[in-house]
Amino acid sequence: MGNTGTEVNVGASTGSGGAGGQFGEGPRGGGSESADVADPVEPDCVVELRRCDIDYQVEAPPEVTIEDLASFRPAVPLLGGEPSGFGVVGMPTNVYASASAQEIPGEILGWDVVVRFEPAAYVFSYGDGTTVRSSSGGSSWSALGQPQFTPTATSHVYAERGVYPVAVTVEYTAAVTFGSTWRPVPGVVTSSAGGYEVDVREVRTALVDRTCREDPAGPGC
Repeated sequence: MGNTGTEVNVGASTGSGGAGGQFGEGPRGGGSESADVADPVEPDCVVELRRCDIDYQVEAPPEVTIEDLASFRPAVPLLGGEPSGFGVVGMPTNVYASASAQEIPGEILGWDVVVRFEPAAYVFSYGDGTTVRSSSGGSSWSALGQPQFTPTATSHVYAERGVYPVAVTVEYTAAVTFGSTWRPVPGVVTSSAGGYEVDVREVRTALVDRTCREDPAGPGC
């Protein structure tokens, strides 16, 4: 290797008696030994970084229909009326029901879910073939600030004496959540209550000179 001051030259190995030979050539000056040829240097190994093409499959929650909620049942509404258990022909008998919003956890199509039911309508059946649909379940006369035997949104006037089975069906709207937002489900789920009978009687008035307490055997006593 020689250094002229301006460049550095790297030559081949020299022979035993000759001047520096060129790389790949024999020794100059008749020398008998051949020049050592250095093994080529392997280039640095380059590690190729490859981007792994990975398919990400995101599974979305299923679309829920009202039929999918068959195993989710809202609570049975409460049903009552006044005067309790009886009514008067030709006068309003007040009937009312109560229901509330409910959230029920469970599973749909392998997914954990919460189902929310909210009462949307009340359908009263008064036992005489008459039905009334109301957006509310009604209330008692005292809660409404009304006197007895006055009409309410859910009261009914019976035309004849008899015992009438009263029932109510509550229509619930439904929504589901799989852990983030609420999704409405088209349609309604119903829950019914019955077993409330109204004994409707006739009331007659008469002018008497003494009350039933004073004369238990008197007219109408």
